[in-house]
Amino acid sequence: MNTTVNPAYEKLHETALKAPSSSGVYLWRNSEGTVIYVGKAKNLKNRLSSYFSGERHIKVRLLVSNASTIEYITTSNEYEAFLLENNLIKKYTPRYNIDLKDGKSYPSLKITNEEFPRFFKTRQIKKDGSAYFGPYPDAGALDTFIETLYSLYPVRHCRTLKKRTAPCMYYHIGRCKAPCCNKISRDSYIEFIEEIKALLEGKGDETVRKLTEQMKQAAKELKFEKAARIRDGLKALTIMQNQNLVEENSGTTDRDYIAHWREGELVSITVLKIREGKMTARDNFRVESLAEDNELLEEFAAAYYTKPEDFPPEVYVTDEDNPEFLQKWLKDFQKDFKLKTKIIVINCSQNDRRLTPENRRHAASLNMAKNNAHEDIIRRLRERGDLPALEELKTLLGLPRLPDRIEGFDIAHIGGKFPVASLISFWKGNPDKKNYRYFRLKTTDGVIDDFASMREAATRRYSRLKNDNQELPDLILIDGGIGQVNAVEAVLKALDLDIPVAGLAKRDEEIWRPHASKPVCLPKRSDALRLLQRVRDETHRFATSRNQTLRTKENTVSLFASLPHVGEKREKLLIKTFTTIENLAGSQEAEIAQAAHVSADEAADILLAAKELAQERRETKKSRKLMLDSKLNSNGSDSSDQDSYASRLAAAALGLEVAEE
Repeated sequence: MNTTVNPAYEKLHETALKAPSSSGVYLWRNSEGTVIYVGKAKNLKNRLSSYFSGERHIKVRLLVSNASTIEYITTSNEYEAFLLENNLIKKYTPRYNIDLKDGKSYPSLKITNEEFPRFFKTRQIKKDGSAYFGPYPDAGALDTFIETLYSLYPVRHCRTLKKRTAPCMYYHIGRCKAPCCNKISRDSYIEFIEEIKALLEGKGDETVRKLTEQMKQAAKELKFEKAARIRDGLKALTIMQNQNLVEENSGTTDRDYIAHWREGELVSITVLKIREGKMTARDNFRVESLAEDNELLEEFAAAYYTKPEDFPPEVYVTDEDNPEFLQKWLKDFQKDFKLKTKIIVINCSQNDRRLTPENRRHAASLNMAKNNAHEDIIRRLRERGDLPALEELKTLLGLPRLPDRIEGFDIAHIGGKFPVASLISFWKGNPDKKNYRYFRLKTTDGVIDDFASMREAATRRYSRLKNDNQELPDLILIDGGIGQVNAVEAVLKALDLDIPVAGLAKRDEEIWRPHASKPVCLPKRSDALRLLQRVRDETHRFATSRNQTLRTKENTVSLFASLPHVGEKREKLLIKTFTTIENLAGSQEAEIAQAAHVSADEAADILLAAKELAQERRETKKSRKLMLDSKLNSNGSDSSDQDSYASRLAAAALGLEVAEE
C-alpha cells in the first residue's frame, strides 16, 4: 500500500483552501481521471481542508496519496448534496465508496457420518453423508450452544477416532464415554446423537412439545439422567434461538436492524431481517469507504434499498448513526409507492434503565448485528494482514522497519507460585501460534518479582536466538509499564541486540518506550493501538492458561503420588483403574493389590491413606461451599455488583484465582 507523499499534494491542498464555504458534493479523481471517492459536505472548504490538517488517519492518507485532482459541485442545502452524492455514487461506483458485495457466510452444525459421530461448527456443506443443521445467523450463539451440548452429552471430542489402551482426559472428567476404548456400545452412543438431532430438527413449538413429552416419559421410566439432559438441552436450544433477545414474540411487524463496524477504510455492515416475528436472514456486506461514521448509514441505505419491496415498515439503527437525511430521502422515494418506512434510533446500552423492555430487546438485536459486523472485520483483517496498523505503528514509535514480526511477553503466577512467562508471536498483524512458547521460570519460583521474571524470560529467549543465529523479531511488546520495559532493554543491551521494545500499560493504555519520561498515548480508534491491545491480550491469555494447567496437573497427579508404596508406575496403574481418590477409597484391598501389584499389607496401607485423603477433600469442599454460600448471602443483595461478584464467585469455586500482575 503506497502512503508516500503524493506529488500532487500541494495542488490538492490549494484546491481545498480555495473551495467555497457552501454545501455541496466533492469528487476525488486519480491520475487517470477515474473518480475514486465522492463525498458531501455542509461546508466544502472546512471538509476538504480537514483532509490536509492535523494527525490524519490511515484511510485519509490512503485517499490523498492516490488522488490527482479534486472537483466540487455546490448545492443549495445539505439535503440536496445528499441526493446528488447518491446519484454520483451510482454513476461512478467509486473505489472508496460503498459498493455492496454480499459477504455473508452462515455457520451450520455438522454431525458426522461415522460409527461414533461427532459434531462441530462449519461453514462448508459437503455431500459426505453427514447431517447438517442450520444455518444459524449468530455464530457466537452457536458456539455457546455447542459448548453446552458437550457439557450435557459425553460424546467424543477428538477429530479422528483411534483405538486406545487408555482413555484421554475427557473420559476422566466425565465429558466422554471413551468409544476409543470400547467403554460404550454403539447403540448407547447413538442414543446421545439422536437426542441431539431431536433438539435441532423440527421447528418452534412442535420440537419443544415433542421433546417435553420425551423428557416426561424418561422421568416416568426412572431414567432421570436422560430426562435432565433433555431438559437442559431444551434450555440451551431456547437460549440459542433467542440469543440477544431476538425473540419470536417481540412483535409481528416486519423490520430491519442495521449496524456496522469499521477498521480504517474497511467497513462491514450487517442487516438482520425480521419477517413475521422471526429472523429470516442476516445479510453481511463488506465495503471500503472513506465516509465519516455518521454518514455510513445514509450511503449504505441508498445503495441497499432500491426497490419498493425491499422496504420494511420499520428500520432500527443505533444512536451512533444520523438518519436525518435518510428519513427525508425515504419519504421522497416512497411517496409514489404509498409506502412509509419509519427509521427508529435506539440507544444500544441494554443496561440503561431508562429503556423500556421493548426497546431493550431492540437494543439487543442491534448489538447482535454489530457483533456480527465486528466478527466479519476480524476475519477480513486476518485475511489481508493488518498492514495499516503496522504502518501506523512504525511511524508513531519511530521503528526502523515495518514490525511484521511482533513478540509479546507476559508473566502469570499465583502468589509467586508456578511462575510462567508466555511468549506469543504475531506475523503481519495476526497470531502465529506455531511460534508460541512458554517458560517455567526458575529464578523467581516462590518470589513475586515481575521485573526479575521478565529479565529471565527475555534472557533465555534472545540468547538462544542469538546463539542459534535465528531471525529476530521487529518489535517486542511487554505487558507492563516502564519498569518491565527497562528490564528487557537491559537484557538486550547486555546481549548486544538491537530490537525495539515497547510496553502497554493496562490502566490508561499507555505505550512506554525504554527510559522514556512520558508515555505515547494513542487515540482509542487508532489501528496501531488496536493491534498492540490484541498482542497484549493474547500474551495474558496464554500465560494464564499455562499457569492454570500447571496447577491442575499438580492437584490431580500429586494425590495418588502421595499415597504410601506408590511410585510413578503404580500411580499410573491406580489412575487407570480407579480414576479418582474417592473411587479408590471405596474399593476393596484385593482390588488395590491386583491393580497396583502390591501385597495385602501394602494394599491396606494404600486404602487407609486414600480414605483419609477422600475425607479431607469432602471436608474441604463442604467448608468451601459454606464459605461461598455465606459470601453469596452477604453480597448478593448488591445489584450493582451482581455480575462481577458472580464471576468472582464462579472463579473461586473452580479454583481459578486471578494471577497477580
